[in-house]
Amino acid sequence: MNRPPTIPCERIRLVFELERDDNPRLYDDLIRFKKGTKRVNRLRTLAQEGLLAQHWPTGFAGQILEVRNQATLRTQDDASITNQVFGPPITE
Repeated sequence: MNRPPTIPCERIRLVFELERDDNPRLYDDLIRFKKGTKRVNRLRTLAQEGLLAQHWPTGFAGQILEVRNQATLRTQDDASITNQVFGPPITE
């Protein structure tokens, strides 16, 4: 079997500057935290969520929409079924 190529596990060190004009939403989110670990962890979390969203199965979102559309199809008889809940009890 073919093995995928191995990626070396090297530490990546990033140093960057971000101005609000570059990306206002990201800047506003990160500026809430003081310099240091909390800001770095928030950036790490946002990056992880972005990767998950980017690689999310595209068919899955369409399936949810399809199920939602099927669930919202209603007829006039639906109200009568719901109204029976508040009716007199069924005797056996």
